[in-house]
Amino acid sequence: MARKEDLIVGLDIGTTKIGVIVAERTESGLDVVGLGTHPSRGLRKGVVVDIDATVASIKSAVEEAELMADCEITSVYAGIAGGHIRSFNSHGIVPVKDREVRESDVKRVIDAAKAVAIPMDREVIHIIPQEFIIDDQEGIREPLGMSGVRLEAKIHIVTAAVTSAQNIVKCANKAGLNVIDIILEPLASAEAVLAEDERDLGVCLIDIGGGTTDIAVFADGSIKHTSVLGLGGYHISNDIAVGLRTPFEEAERIKKKFGVAAARFLRTDDVITVPSVGGRRPREVSRKILCEIIEPRVDEILSLARQEIAKSGLADKIPSGVVLTGGCSALEGLGDLAEEVFESPVRRGTPIHVGGLQDVVRSPMYATGVGLVLFGHSQSRVRTQSRFRIRDEGIFGRVKQRMREWFFGEFE
Repeated sequence: MARKEDLIVGLDIGTTKIGVIVAERTESGLDVVGLGTHPSRGLRKGVVVDIDATVASIKSAVEEAELMADCEITSVYAGIAGGHIRSFNSHGIVPVKDREVRESDVKRVIDAAKAVAIPMDREVIHIIPQEFIIDDQEGIREPLGMSGVRLEAKIHIVTAAVTSAQNIVKCANKAGLNVIDIILEPLASAEAVLAEDERDLGVCLIDIGGGTTDIAVFADGSIKHTSVLGLGGYHISNDIAVGLRTPFEEAERIKKKFGVAAARFLRTDDVITVPSVGGRRPREVSRKILCEIIEPRVDEILSLARQEIAKSGLADKIPSGVVLTGGCSALEGLGDLAEEVFESPVRRGTPIHVGGLQDVVRSPMYATGVGLVLFGHSQSRVRTQSRFRIRDEGIFGRVKQRMREWFFGEFE
């Protein structure tokens, strides 16, 4: 059994599935040593709507991961998504003491950049430095030790609804888990599937999950824009269930086995058997009809993603093109349709940067879970204390205290 301190666990609380990834620290990085999945019963569009059902799903996924990894899971890095996510860029300027940039100067300039009004019903999830500027010299990633008289910082701030963050932590707590940190799911997915040269040149990651579509735009090696759309694979399956008058579970199976993103990408127009509802006899349906049901929803998701990128003003900053990931990205023909919509090269992203059971997790559906352990690995080197010790104190008090520290810290 691996030592507890050598393990990092990612908890992907999705709309259609709960995923748990267990990774072990090694000299060369991280090795995946266990995973567990279970259908998600208590979420809608990435937001918890039934705590008891979510807790039961988390417990089942955790038990499966513990059995495979031969360990006991007590602490996790949890992902968060949903239409309540908001992000924006900010900018701060401070004078440099002693004409040499020190850690205190970097902390002061980030504090200055994050000194913006945040509504009390929102939680700051991430404050990510994009670049530093010293005396008009732009593009500096690590300013420590450099000479100058003025230091500027550009940062990306991600916020979420306090109640949504509370509910995720509460569900993990009721399942017997401490939450070390909450991580925005598109940032986690980016850790797992993007190459360094793509980030430097400029790339857009689109993670099409069950209930949400997560978007993250990178350029010059740093995050520039994040957003979450309240549409995903669940809505495609629901359209199939309604259009073909079949149970939702059968619609999900039909989508995975026979679905194609657009009818024009069909190689053969087969006939498929569709179970009916209410004990009626199964029916024979042309596969082309299935694709004509799928195509409008897929086109809507991709078009909304394109509008979001255009709205951010970064459409011309992603020469590397688009990387599609998430469970729904496995839909046949989706990459070809995305290339038409975005007019850019498109590839499907699968988790990289990990060893161990990499062949098992080499699927877009595990991108977020693998990304959570990678993100946790990078954070654990600089943070050892849990931000969410929920079993030690109430969730509301902890979040309230964290926000009080954040707000009043600006004016000290």
